[in-house]
Amino acid sequence: MSKTAIITGGGSGLGQSAALLLADEGINIAVVDVSEKGGNETVEQLKAKGVDAIFIKADVSKAEEVKNYVDKTLEHFGAVDYFFNNAGISGSGKNFLETDIKEIDLIVGINLLGALYGLRYVAEAMLKNGGGSIVNTASSAGVIGQASVVTYGATKHGIVGMTKSLVAEYAKDGLRVNAIAPGPTETPMVKTFFEDNPDMKASAEAGIPQKRLGKPEEVAELVAFLLTKADYINGETVRIDGGFTNTK
Repeated sequence: MSKTAIITGGGSGLGQSAALLLADEGINIAVVDVSEKGGNETVEQLKAKGVDAIFIKADVSKAEEVKNYVDKTLEHFGAVDYFFNNAGISGSGKNFLETDIKEIDLIVGINLLGALYGLRYVAEAMLKNGGGSIVNTASSAGVIGQASVVTYGATKHGIVGMTKSLVAEYAKDGLRVNAIAPGPTETPMVKTFFEDNPDMKASAEAGIPQKRLGKPEEVAELVAFLLTKADYINGETVRIDGGFTNTK
């Protein structure tokens, strides 16, 4: 029987790359995104690979919309085996004391609460079916301190904490939960951020020992491995950043 994955932020970037790679393994996908255009484009690409795929529009900062994407996935596919808890935003890159409170609320709502809501409803569905595997998207800003991303960094450190704690509670019941900590990667979100903050791009590239940004496909390979093959890896946050955080 075919397995099913939910991928939030599946309309572009890391989410889209992971969806396409999982489809190569015959895994059906529920693509969740706030963008109808991006989400539907991903679904078209997945169906061209021969798997079943649906798009569900959701603002993950709203618990009722998170519950809805889980419910619709269960209605269509019957179960959830894998969850890439990936939706997120970066923010403006302003220093913390120059950051508007509305921006803080927005980043926390999507990155932290959205991830928690996803875990709440997806893990519940998985445990009713004997378990499952989850990968949360943290960041290099979730394992070290970085200037100009205080709120973003706070949410990504939170991702690391929720990953460990969920394992402490539910690993015995068949749940695997890991996180990835990508460094700067060539996604639409990161490209937009660096366009708005060109000095930060130069600084990031200079600080990466491999002297280049990561590629979404490289991160997707790690996500697919952690979701589907790493049966005895649990509660870890795996860095994929060209050595960036190891030199800090």
